[in-house]
Amino acid sequence: MFWLQTKKVMVVIFGALLNAISMNLFLIPANVYSSGFAGIAQLLSKVLTDISPFSVSMGYLLLFLNIPVAILGWKKVGKSFTVFSFMSVLLTTFFLEIIPIKELSHDILLNAVFGGVILAVGVGFTLKWGASTGGLDIVAMVLSRAKDKPVGTYMFTLNAIIILTAGILYGWEKALYTLVTLYTSTRVIDAIHTRHEKLTAIIITRNGEDLKKAIHSQLVRGITTIPAKGAYTNETKDMMMIVITRYELFDLERIIKEVDPNAFTNIIETSSVVGFFRRD
Repeated sequence: MFWLQTKKVMVVIFGALLNAISMNLFLIPANVYSSGFAGIAQLLSKVLTDISPFSVSMGYLLLFLNIPVAILGWKKVGKSFTVFSFMSVLLTTFFLEIIPIKELSHDILLNAVFGGVILAVGVGFTLKWGASTGGLDIVAMVLSRAKDKPVGTYMFTLNAIIILTAGILYGWEKALYTLVTLYTSTRVIDAIHTRHEKLTAIIITRNGEDLKKAIHSQLVRGITTIPAKGAYTNETKDMMMIVITRYELFDLERIIKEVDPNAFTNIIETSSVVGFFRRD
């Protein structure tokens, strides 16, 4: 599993680099705003620079905003997911500081589209490997679990606040180009990794107790255990059912391989969940 974790770290580094390239070479020079906490940090950096004699780095603001969110994610979402997500934030901050802000194109539409695509590739592969770019993703997941509403609802609401604020402060043209970036990035992310789907994992295992403890130690999820018996061998086994988000699929698969490599796992897409979607 060491090589698997190493590859995950490499993907997080690659994603953070693409995020910084998108911001410093496309979105920031064109005054087009990103989504999530990156967009909030970008907007705050510009506002503080405009109203004060000090220039405040977007990278440091992004890191500062994510510290309380990382603590919240550690308690409410899952330790592994939060650690890799905060690692992504740290690396993004680092790359934002070392990559110069440079305008590659004077066409604002090209900046909005290419910035959105490059950002989405970084975010999409980071999500696919069981992490996130932090910030808004974690906040939306916590709110979703607390209110049992789709993650996408909160993502849309919080991003709408960024767009409206940008429009009020700096003109609606910039806000409309921000919408182009958000639409482009959403389409690309969905092509790489569908972010907001829930999944049901049905696991047939001989090591039910060990697997249950391993899952609970790393994922904040409830598990239903059902006695099962092999039809051919008549061997007694445990059938475990757990509902997760696609964020957590990578970690769940890794846990199952570590505890019981011979377990049979069926992953089913879940259209909706009624009741508590968390572990109390």
